[in-house]
Formats: sequence, C-alpha cells, structure tokens
Amino acid sequence: MNWPGNLIRDRFIEFFESKGHKWHPSASLVPRQDPTVLLTTAGMLPFKPVFMGVEPAPEPPRAVTIQKCFRTTDLDLVGRTARHHTFFQMLGNFSFGDYFKAEAIAHAWEFLTGWLQIDQSKLWISVYESDDEAIAIWRDQIGVPADRIVRMGADSNFWAAGPTGPCGPCSEIYFDLGPDAGNGNPEAILGEDDDRYLEIWNLVFMEFNRDEAGNLSPLPAKNIDTGMGLERIASVMQGVSSNFDTDLVKPIVDQIQAIAGLPGIVTGEPRVSLRLMADHLRGATFLVGDGVVPTNEGRGYVLRRIIRRAIRHARLLGIRRPFVREVAEAIIERYGYYPELAAQRAHILEVLAAEEARFGQTIDRGTQLLQTAFDALQGKSTVLTGTTAFELYDTYGFPLELTMELARELGFTVDEAGFHTCMEEQRERARQAREEAGVTFQAMELRHQERTDFVGYQNLSCPATVREVLVDPQGRTGVVLGSTPFYAESGGQVGDQGWLGEAAVVDVQKQGDVIVHLLAEGARAPEIGSTLEARVDVARREATMRHHTATHLLHAALKQVLGDQVHQAGSLVGPGELRFDFSFVRAMTPEELERVENLVNAQILANRGVAHLEMSIARAREEGAMALFGEKYGEVVRVIDVPGFSKELCGGTHVTSTGSIGAFKIVREEGIASGVRRIQAVAGAAAIDLVRDRFRVLERACETLKASPDDLSDRLERLQDRVKESDHMVRELRTQLAIARTSALADRVESLGTCQLLVQQVQDLEPEALRAAAENLLARFDRGLVVLASATGGRVALVAAVSPSLVSEGAHAGKLVSQVLGKIGGKGGGKPQLAQGGGGDVEALPSALGEASTILREQLKVSV
Repeated sequence: MNWPGNLIRDRFIEFFESKGHKWHPSASLVPRQDPTVLLTTAGMLPFKPVFMGVEPAPEPPRAVTIQKCFRTTDLDLVGRTARHHTFFQMLGNFSFGDYFKAEAIAHAWEFLTGWLQIDQSKLWISVYESDDEAIAIWRDQIGVPADRIVRMGADSNFWAAGPTGPCGPCSEIYFDLGPDAGNGNPEAILGEDDDRYLEIWNLVFMEFNRDEAGNLSPLPAKNIDTGMGLERIASVMQGVSSNFDTDLVKPIVDQIQAIAGLPGIVTGEPRVSLRLMADHLRGATFLVGDGVVPTNEGRGYVLRRIIRRAIRHARLLGIRRPFVREVAEAIIERYGYYPELAAQRAHILEVLAAEEARFGQTIDRGTQLLQTAFDALQGKSTVLTGTTAFELYDTYGFPLELTMELARELGFTVDEAGFHTCMEEQRERARQAREEAGVTFQAMELRHQERTDFVGYQNLSCPATVREVLVDPQGRTGVVLGSTPFYAESGGQVGDQGWLGEAAVVDVQKQGDVIVHLLAEGARAPEIGSTLEARVDVARREATMRHHTATHLLHAALKQVLGDQVHQAGSLVGPGELRFDFSFVRAMTPEELERVENLVNAQILANRGVAHLEMSIARAREEGAMALFGEKYGEVVRVIDVPGFSKELCGGTHVTSTGSIGAFKIVREEGIASGVRRIQAVAGAAAIDLVRDRFRVLERACETLKASPDDLSDRLERLQDRVKESDHMVRELRTQLAIARTSALADRVESLGTCQLLVQQVQDLEPEALRAAAENLLARFDRGLVVLASATGGRVALVAAVSPSLVSEGAHAGKLVSQVLGKIGGKGGGKPQLAQGGGGDVEALPSALGEASTILREQLKVSV
C-alpha cells in the first residue's frame, strides 16, 4: 500500500465523477468574491454563497474539488507535530440541496474501502452526540460495528466555517494507527487516545446558518460539505507516520536538508526547522502564485511572516546564502496539478527572492540586538520590553510573533501590551501630523442618527431641510440635512464642496449613515428646521468623477499588463489628481507604464458607455464584479461597468461615458511600502494642464541651451559629460590639496609598542579627500595606524587606515571607527585595513579621538 499523492488526487476526482459530480478547479487562496475572509481556509468557502442561498447551485448540483487551503491557527505547531500545516490540499465532495447523509456516508465508505482498499477494521467513526440518524446509517446500512461508532460533543462534531455562517453536525472517519502510535493500550478507543486515531475525513451535514447572536436557523436547502486532507490520507496510503514523510512534502524537506549540508537522519530541533521551512515555503509559493505579496497588513503580513520564519530557521541550520528561489522552483515543478504556479513562475520567484534579500539584510542585526537585550535581562527579568519588540518590528521588520518565538526559545516572554502601546503611539503621532496638515475629520456628537438621504447620483442641487447644526472639537461648524446632493468622503473619493444657501461647504464627511457638511470658517450657520438650496460645485464634482472612473480603468489596465497578482491597496480620488496604491513587488518599467497609459487612453478614445448598475451582491459576484477586501457591502450594491474592460463594486460618482474623461496621463510611479506601489495620475483638464506645463519647461530648456526639442537630449548629454569631467578635476584637486595640507602631520606620529600611531583632527576636508590623506600618510609607515577626522558644515567625517601587517595582529579599522563614532552619536565601519563613517556631535569629537589610542592598544594587546 504505497499510493503517490497525485494518484490519490486523481482517483478521488475519478470516483466522484462516476457518482455524477462535476470537477471544479481549485479556487484561489485569496477569496475573490468574499471580502470578509482573509484567506481560503476550507474547501467549502468558494461555495459559501451557494450554501447561504444567495447564489444558485451549479449544474449539476454536485461538485468535487481539490481545494488549496491556508490556515495560521496552529502556526506554532508546524514542524513540531506530524500533521499541522499552513498550506494543505483538501479533497472535497459537495451536494447543493441534492443528496444528504445516507449518500454522503455511502460514498465516503466506498471510496476508502473499495477504491483505496483500506482495511475496514482500521476505520472508526465519530458522530454528533444527538445525531441518531447518522449512527443508524453507519451501523445498519454500512455495517460498521456499534463499538466503533462514538458519539462526540459540539467541540469536535459540529462544524462551522467561522463564528457566523453555514454550519451543521458532522461525522468524522478515523484511521487506527495501532497501539504503538498511542499510549500502548490495545484496548484504547476513539476519544481516549488521539495519537492512535488519525482523523482522515470529515462529512459535514450542513443544514443551519448561525447569526451574530449565535442563533441557528435552517438553510434554504440541506447540503453536504466534506473534506479530506490529501497530506493525511497520503500518510495512510504510504504507510508513514508523518505528513512530512509523504511524497507531497518529503522531497522539499530533503532539498532543504541538502542545502543545509546535514547528512543522514535529522532529529530534534534541526528536524523541526527543516519541516517548518518546507511547509512555509510551500505555502508562500502558493500564496504569491495567487497574487499575495509581502506587506505589513492583512494577508500580505501572513505571507511576510511565514517567509521570515523560514529564513530565520535557515539561519539556525547554518544556511547563509540565498536559497528560497531554488526551493520555490522545485515546488512549482512538483505541483503541476495547479497550472497557476507555472503561469506565475517568474513573478513567484521574483517576489520570494526580493523578500529573502530584504530580510536577509537585517535579520543578523536584528537577532544581535535581540540577543543583547536578552543578555541584559539575565538574572533581572524574564520579560522583554514592548519598546524593544517594537524597535525590532519598526526598524528590522521582525513580526511580533517572530520576536515572541525567539523569546520563548530562550525562556523569555514579551510585553505584548507594551508593544501595542508603542504601535498606538506611532499611529497617534501620524494622526496628529495629519491633523496639523488639516486633513483629519473629528467626529461630532450627533443628537439624531437618522440616515441622510443621498440624492447626488441624479441631482447636483436640491431643496433641503436643516436637521441639525453642530461644532466639532476643532471648532468647525457641521450641518446635517434631511437629504443632500453632496457626496461624503468615502471609498477613496474626496467629499464634495459647494453651498448651503449662501454658506460655503468646504468638506463633507460621513458619521455612520449621517452626512455632515462642514462650513467654511466664518460662514453663517443656518437655523435648524429651515429649508435652503443645497448646491454642489459642479465643475469640481465633474473633475472628481473623471478621476474616479479613470482609477477604475487604471486598475483594469494594471491587471492586464502586470497580471492578476495586482490588488488595490488604497486610493485617493479628487478633482486635481488620482492616487492608486496596488500590490506589486517591484518598480514598473517605463515600457509597462506606457502600455498601461495607452490602454486607459484607448478606452477613453473609444468613448464607451459607463453603466451605473444596482443589483444584489449575489448577482454582482456572479457577474465577476471586483470587490475589495475589508469593504462592507450590503445586499444591494452599486456596480460601475465599462463593458469588456472593467467591472467593480463602487459607491462613488462616475462619468457616463469614458470619452468624458478627456485624457489620462501618469505623473509618477513609486514605492510607498514593501510590496506596495503607488501611481499618481491626472485626467481631463488636469492632464491638459500637466502637458502644457511640461511643454513650457521644455521650451525654457531649449531657450537656455539654444537647442531645438529634437536636439535637446544630445545637447544635455554633452553638457553632462562636461560637468562630470569638471567634477572629476575638482575632486582630484581637492585630493591633492588634502595630501599637501596633511603631509606635515607625519611628524606628529606616536609610538605604540612597535607600531606608529597618528591620530589627528584637520579642518574642512570632505570624506573622499580625508580618505586619500589617510592612505598617503599610512604609506610612510612600515607598521602604521592612521586616524584622521574633520568637521565640515557641522558634520563629522572620520577615516582609519591600518597597515596589513597589523591586521594579522588584531588591529581592525572598521571596529575602531564604529567605537569612536559611537561615543559621539555617529555611525561607521568597514574593513580591517580601511574604514570610514560620519555624523555625531562635533564638539565631542576631540575627546572621542582621545580614546582611539586606548582602543588600538586593546586590539593589539599592547600594554601602556
């Protein structure tokens, strides 16, 4: 009995297709149409709308899938147990209001005992404690002995995808691994010895919906949702004691073991590291393949965390060179069942290699800082301060969980509350900065919470009754109307401006369902109960609409050019520009930016109609409208559709035809965070203004250089060459001058044992010239050590040079520079023979230089 994992997968699909099920490819690990879920954690999640009755069942109403899943609930156990994973593959068969308990149980038993030929005497059954119907089916129809059927409580045999949503009692099938796998008791039964009995299949009889209050109500239909982990059933069919020893994972473990140079059978903590790395890199490969990139939030944070855990464990095994890329390449080759891996191969390898390089630059420094903190705590405390943990996160990119893991290994804990306090203080500083810039809206205390009727999709002016007048903590006046044409800031679109009667409105914000109009400073507030004319600034609104629709076109164009891994990470849409943040691991090339810009302008020139549709969330999902993770949508949603190009859920205001946008121009593309890029662009009149301004700059440049636009580039290149040549001559002259000015310093050399030591401060020398002077002086000594410092423009520059013969005796220029500058708040370092640095307190420099002799004596072990 040694079935390869791929064969088990193929047989599972073949079996259920023979039972009238339709095979569906695995859905993405990123739930495309469920913005409330971070990652796909179960085989049923792609079918959740069907189970809830908000989408029709597929035809036929039976499905079979091999679903990619990812969970972090047991992250600390990965590698330490035989069964826990982050990424795993779930074999599942589903019935949508078709068959129920009897057929689901019979199918499972036939596949296990018939197709896989598992010994029936090795199988045990658990059922929900009150599910007499399931017990009767197992006992009377299937023929399982009553003593191998065990009733269990809701904690194990009532399944739910989360705190709310579809749920129901379940029946689980266990494989008896034998007494040696448990506590050695041959009489042990299911429920008494978990290690002996391996759960291999869970049959969920999904018939209820749990609401936020915990109440259960019947679903529109009784459904079947089953799940069998491929890694687990493979361990049974291959006769191995651990999922990590199956052909699905072991080759990855073996490859990492070879990279680490570990011979033979590995046990203990090194084996934990090997298994953890294999699991995490497999999961990371699949996450990136489905469009996730490393960030500090949401699913991007999950990805970053597992990659960095894997790299940290690689260091524990002695792996110092880059290795993630080659492991990922092998994973892509091994998992050919999932075509998206091969399709995204280049992107996956690029993202993983970039994250490894990024963390590799800081992990050693961060780990050293952490070890220093632990050393300082020895004998005093077992708790690492939240401040230190936050510094590791903020400076070195150490996720809090990774710091906690390192602390736990050494017998320490982390002050989590202190960490979160530091995080909140940072956010508060950012909030205060935004407030000082005048961009923060402070909530007002509303007396009434009645929803404001927004009529601004159809009308830009209307008579309105004043419901409430209030003042916010900054002293600004806010007005609440019964109905309004003013769009309140939301979804990245800025609030409208305009007038309430004669009073100017400078901003519009939402508090729940209430829209608050902020008046200009000094504007006279209207009386409560009065009726006035609410008028939106039409030109400003139209300019904003152009930018908002252009943002949708930009999003779609980016996906076409860069791939489906692009996901919106934020946006700001106003009358003067648009900003669009998106997940992507590298800077876009000029060619890619041009292609994106051309795609958007092609849609504008085609003057396509823009449909503003209202429909149910179920229909919007069915039609493929893009939803954003973290956004809350009601049962009725607004969809903005540019046929054949873009379709998104959006509550903002938009043009009715793409031609109204006029023109689109990208201003810049830049990185704003790890794995997040930003495009700033303009549309309509703002695009025309930008082009006009750029032409003016071009004309002035041509006038200054007396060149035509066609010749300008060549003229600038020639001018640049002349500037470079002049700069080189200036540097050479400065170097020669520095050498001439400092030559006489050789007479001030001191003896340090059998060595010559020269430590001097000179005036107004740039770092490059200072270095040349130090090297020139060193050449005059057989066994010399030269330390020169200069203060220029309020900044310290320091250079140390050491003869090669003294390096072998312990002298180290890099350590000397680091220690001297450390005493004055500067930074520096370098190689043993030559090092430099700068910064710090200029006034403290003389006393710090006085320590150089002492430091060198310690390095060379020369007595005073």
